[in-house]
Order: sequence, then structure tokens, then C-alpha cells
Amino acid sequence: MTTKERFEWVIEYFQKAMPVAETELHYTDPYQLLVAVILSAQCTDKRVNLITPAIFDVYPTVYDMAKASPEDIFPLIKSCSYPNNKAKHLAGMARAVVNEFSGTVPEDVDLLQKIPGVGRKTANVIASVIYNKPHIAVDTHVFRVSGRIGLTAGAKTPLQTELKLLKHIAEDLRPLAHHWLILHGRYVCTARKPLCSGCGLTEICMYYNSKEIKTTNKRKSK
Repeated sequence: MTTKERFEWVIEYFQKAMPVAETELHYTDPYQLLVAVILSAQCTDKRVNLITPAIFDVYPTVYDMAKASPEDIFPLIKSCSYPNNKAKHLAGMARAVVNEFSGTVPEDVDLLQKIPGVGRKTANVIASVIYNKPHIAVDTHVFRVSGRIGLTAGAKTPLQTELKLLKHIAEDLRPLAHHWLILHGRYVCTARKPLCSGCGLTEICMYYNSKEIKTTNKRKSK
């Protein structure tokens, strides 16, 4: 199977199996999603969704957060991972959006990456989810799933993975494909114990059809 055929197979599968796929982070505007994505680094969306309501009660707009110090923000996010760094990022993010972008979260990924706490992955999420730009954010789920299936065989970094995905996925499908891979990785192709028995991609999945997995499956069936 060629790479092109594998992508076509996977895209057709997800179009049927997961026609609606979207972020599980709760938000109502670009500012809120940016806060949520910054908090989501090495933290579950479920945890972030528990934290953000209190944040937005205290800081309903980016202008409100721009007046806050990291010390002000910390108590509201202390239950998430790396709260000290994230408090600094949120305070810096808000000031940057207000002072450099007149309170509007930019849609350009290069501009987004000038904001404290915003790396390439976060910038791609905002551009894709909020502005429907043809970007694909590569988080741990996307990196793992695309590699296991064989879509990005040989890719050793998130950037290499991103470039391979962009090459083979049409622009209009990229925002959706981003969520297909994330949700598949979150609920099916999990890191430690992938649920291969409940996956519709095993026929073409390089990971499943590897010698190691086949041997394991045979042992389990005995």
C-alpha cells in the first residue's frame, strides 16, 4: 500500500466513523480557547474544563487578565500541571494580546507564536479551531497515532509529522483531521494499551500488523 492509498483509506474511514470531530475544551471566544490550550499542556482536557470556569469568572476578558500578575492567577490554576509556569504564561499572554494585538487574538500562526506560552502546536490549534485555517496541530496523540498507522512513517519530530500530514491531507479536511487523530488517540489508540480490537483501522495499521503485535495477539488467543 502506498502512502497516498493509506491516507485515502484512513480519511474515508474517519469521514464515515467520525463525521463530527471537535475540540473537547470548553470555550466561548478566542481568548477563552487560548487560555484553555495553554493550560492543556501535559494536562487533560477534563481537568482544564474544571479549572477554566473560575478563571473566566474572575477574568472574563483578556483585558481583565492583562491586569493580573502570575501570583494572582496561580491560585485559580494550581490543580493543573506546572501551575507556576502556566500562571506566568497566562499573565504574559494577556498583556501581549492587549498591548501588541489590540485585544484580538491573531489568526496568523507566526504572530501567535510571539505570544508568551504559545508554541507551534498551540498556534496551530488556535488558527485551526477558531479561524478554520488549514493547519494541523501535532500533540502527543497526533504524533503517536499517525506514526502507528503508518501515515508519517519515519517522522521523528512533531514538525516532521506535521509536514507529512500537510502534504497528504487536503486543506479543507485539515481542521477535521486534527481532531480525528486526537480523539482516536485519546479513546482508541491509547499510549499504553491501544484498544486494537475495537479499532476500524487494523487492516492497514502498520503498528497492528507488525510482527511484535501479531505475536502478542496470537499468545492472547491461546
